[in-house]
Amino acid sequence: MSVIEILTRVDAICKKYDKYDIEKQKDSNVAGDDAFARLYAAIESDIEAALQKAETASQEKSRASAVAINAEIRRTKARLLEEVPKLQRLAVKKVKGLSTEEFAARNDLALALPDRIQAIPDGGAAAPKQTGGWGTSAPRKEIKFDSDGRFDSEYFQQTEESNQFRQEYEMRKIRQDQGLDVIAEGLDTLKNMAHDMNEELDRQVPLMDEIDTKVDQATSDLKNTNVRLKDTVNKLRSSRNFCIDIILLCIILGIAAYLYNALKK
Repeated sequence: MSVIEILTRVDAICKKYDKYDIEKQKDSNVAGDDAFARLYAAIESDIEAALQKAETASQEKSRASAVAINAEIRRTKARLLEEVPKLQRLAVKKVKGLSTEEFAARNDLALALPDRIQAIPDGGAAAPKQTGGWGTSAPRKEIKFDSDGRFDSEYFQQTEESNQFRQEYEMRKIRQDQGLDVIAEGLDTLKNMAHDMNEELDRQVPLMDEIDTKVDQATSDLKNTNVRLKDTVNKLRSSRNFCIDIILLCIILGIAAYLYNALKK
């Protein structure tokens, strides 16, 4: 077999197994319209970040910090497992320009994701052994057990540090429960106040309607009174003018009688 034939066969084999290259699958069409590629790249990035956090938690000396990091890892795993069904649905959708081998590789990548996510250490029970996934992290030789292979009942006995951590956890939990109780009592008080205000407004509505009716009636009575008062004033003015005319007439007649008597003498 010549060198050219060997190179040709090696190139054909490489092209055949390119579909199993995770980095190539992750980087291809990420910025395009391929929803599967974008979602898979996001999940792959989250898995890498979770693995880094798991390594940080394994090297963390403070147990409280390690517990917090492991809790965050478990939340990330739960979120990623919720995204897997969506990714599997996108894997079976036809994409323009996608070959049959790439389409099959997408299905394999989507089916392998749950095992990869479950294999992320989270400080709980030992993760199931990954048999068919596409693992990206090599075995970590720097993680060692200090038990010398001895896992008896004495090894799992509680220490003073673990007791202090448990007591601190219980105290924080109790304070949190007390705070939630105070908030619940405050909400109940606000609810009762709002209910009382609603009832009081319901009772005030008829009174407000009655006040509006009485105000309208008083306004109408006042208008009628003004009209009658105006008529009365006009009548008084006309009668006063009549009296003044009579008095003036009498005075004129008196003067005329006096002048007549004076001239007659």
